[in-house]
Amino acid sequence: MKETKALIKYWQRTAEHDRETMVSLFKAKRYSDSLFYGHLMLEKILKALVIKETKNHSKPIHNLAVLAQDANLVLDKADLEFLAEANKFNIRARYPDYKLSFYKLCTWRYTEPKIKKINALYKQLCQKLPPLK
Repeated sequence: MKETKALIKYWQRTAEHDRETMVSLFKAKRYSDSLFYGHLMLEKILKALVIKETKNHSKPIHNLAVLAQDANLVLDKADLEFLAEANKFNIRARYPDYKLSFYKLCTWRYTEPKIKKINALYKQLCQKLPPLK
């Protein structure tokens, strides 16, 4: 039980760190990078929820919709669709031509509503966990 709580706190703390990084990158107009950190933030908070639900480590995956399913979350269709869309933001290992096209797509107009949705979903998910101390 103690290890489970420690793992949950680890994922919560690292998710919060990534949230701060996401916000900073957005303010610096590094839009594609901010979305990448938004994906990481959601991935980590979902992994905390998987551990809370299963009392085991989550799968070593990055698919947000699968992690939500593993955590037995009941999300509406719009949130599930957004998680599937947000999977596209995990671009670190993608091919250079994909990265370039994604970079060009990530204007303020494209990114700003995505960041708002990431933050809203993050806050919603955090409410399902004990508060960090």
